[in-house]
Amino acid sequence: MSTFISKLPKVELHLHIEGTLEPEMVFALAKRNGITLNYPDETALRAAYQFSDLLSFLRLYYQGMEVLLTEQDFFDMTLAYLERVHQEQVRHVEIAFDPQPHRLRGVPMADIIEGIARALAQAKAQWGLSSRLIMAFLRDLSQESAFATLQEAKPFRHHLYGIGLDSAEVGNPPSKFAKVFAAAREQGYRLVAHAGEEGPPRYIEEALDLLQVERIDHGIAAIHDEALMARLAKARTPLTICPLSNLKLNVVDSMAEHPLLQLLHAGLCVTVNSDDPAYFGGYMNANFLALQQDLGASKHDLLQLALNGVEASWLSNEEKQQLHQEIISYGEQHGVYLKT
Repeated sequence: MSTFISKLPKVELHLHIEGTLEPEMVFALAKRNGITLNYPDETALRAAYQFSDLLSFLRLYYQGMEVLLTEQDFFDMTLAYLERVHQEQVRHVEIAFDPQPHRLRGVPMADIIEGIARALAQAKAQWGLSSRLIMAFLRDLSQESAFATLQEAKPFRHHLYGIGLDSAEVGNPPSKFAKVFAAAREQGYRLVAHAGEEGPPRYIEEALDLLQVERIDHGIAAIHDEALMARLAKARTPLTICPLSNLKLNVVDSMAEHPLLQLLHAGLCVTVNSDDPAYFGGYMNANFLALQQDLGASKHDLLQLALNGVEASWLSNEEKQQLHQEIISYGEQHGVYLKT
């Protein structure tokens, strides 16, 4: 099964690029930029990756990104992630970045976006790895801050495909950002939002009804609302679920209790993603493997999850068809046949 997973073609749709900063890169960028860290070495920093909840993670997450100061920093971080997932047979990524904390530190918007975009272009040229870039708003900041960020990003619109919403969910419902999401929609952005990670099922409904998103990041709280599950299944609204993230942040007590397969078998368009893999202990293959080892996911399940990723992506119909067929053919080579 490990070999089957390692070579399975995949799509990643829920990834925060700042969450790919491995301790080794944190220290390398800190040295390059003359920054003194609060930890003596990489081992000590990695040992700090023990979180009680989302807020405890976010504190360390924002500290880590302080080493990002130049366009080259953003390029190096992004390319390191892309090279890693290319080796894990990821064919397409739709990644998010958080400009607001960088802008608060005085990093120019141009350096942030151009650095990431340059790495995405190189990965496409070098490995054929396609991508879409999502600019995410921090929900624990104001809607006014989000509006200012949207305005500041206008000169770089050609690099941006979608708008997202992330950070501390509890107490920051999607409704808080209804107006700025309406503005982003008018500007032609595709829309996603975190909902139903630590927040209630109601937040998922708000994201759908008030923000009019087409994808829900996380969304596992839907398991507690049968009517919502039925709605999501009927509409094939994608849920970009991150199993190891949910475990590391104590959203679930153990992987054996994770509802992903329940949601999948109920007909929802569930996908597998890594969220912030440097902090949560695994990239795409590790997340798929956890589902197989701890939840008993079959090859049939894993293949369906990979196909769901293609369905939920923002690839063109032609690109989706090609990747869909690649995954189907891979399954058939391993004796797994799905009705399509």
